[in-house]
Amino acid sequence: MTGATDLAALIGVTVDSMTDLGSHHSWTLHRAVLGDGREVFVKAAHDQTPVFAAEAAGLRWLAAVAPGLVPEVLAVDDGMLVLPWVSAAAPSAAAAQRFGRELAALHADSPGSFGAPWPGWIADLPLDNSQVGISWARWYADYRLAPYLPKAAAALGRDGVGLVERVIENIETLAGPSEPPSRIHGDLWSGNVLWTADRALVIDPAAHGGHRETDLAMLALFGTPHLDRIRAAYHEAHPLADDWQARIPLHQLHPLLVHVVLFGSSYRSQTLAAARAALAA
Repeated sequence: MTGATDLAALIGVTVDSMTDLGSHHSWTLHRAVLGDGREVFVKAAHDQTPVFAAEAAGLRWLAAVAPGLVPEVLAVDDGMLVLPWVSAAAPSAAAAQRFGRELAALHADSPGSFGAPWPGWIADLPLDNSQVGISWARWYADYRLAPYLPKAAAALGRDGVGLVERVIENIETLAGPSEPPSRIHGDLWSGNVLWTADRALVIDPAAHGGHRETDLAMLALFGTPHLDRIRAAYHEAHPLADDWQARIPLHQLHPLLVHVVLFGSSYRSQTLAAARAALAA
């Protein structure tokens, strides 16, 4: 099997078996058993892509501060990313509380600037991680909202585009108190949280120096088990600024725009509702 041959060449260990777990339009997922007995998770691209390099860079960057919160990158190139296989378990209250504390500890580390020193990606879309000396509000508007608005314009319609433009124009007022850059996951929806018997691990980051409220808003976007416990443990360890709940829609606006670009008008109403809520906060 070509995939097993490529994996063996990349990781330097023979491959006993490789099981297909399903496909994305740009890559295929596998569970593999190596000749040394280890089980690994493999993401294999259909074509060469810089996405895996960005994902690996983000995982390693997060691991520098919170090594237990992310899986180790075992190997990576432009065609393949290899991580340890993680045995899943049902989310528990104790694991959620631990996750909240560990996420707070991650965010408490400041990388010193917004953005990241590598080109970013979210799904198949590029992310501009430019590190420039501006406020988070301006950075978010310029590098997370504005770039996706033209691509989403057809689905949003003229009125919808105008609504998001109002958010961008008023971003300094809407963003809340100034905070230093935090080391964040950047795409922390529930599907990127893996639950084990005693903890949660995070995968597939769009990691960068950003605003810590972004990760918490992403956890709320599509529903995360035990979210109230995660938030409570987080807030106890690293209290959030006043009125953070009111800013959740602002932080959700970027991932919703990404969904409009990727999936079209089915996310229009949710995106515009977030824009309206952000303006009303």
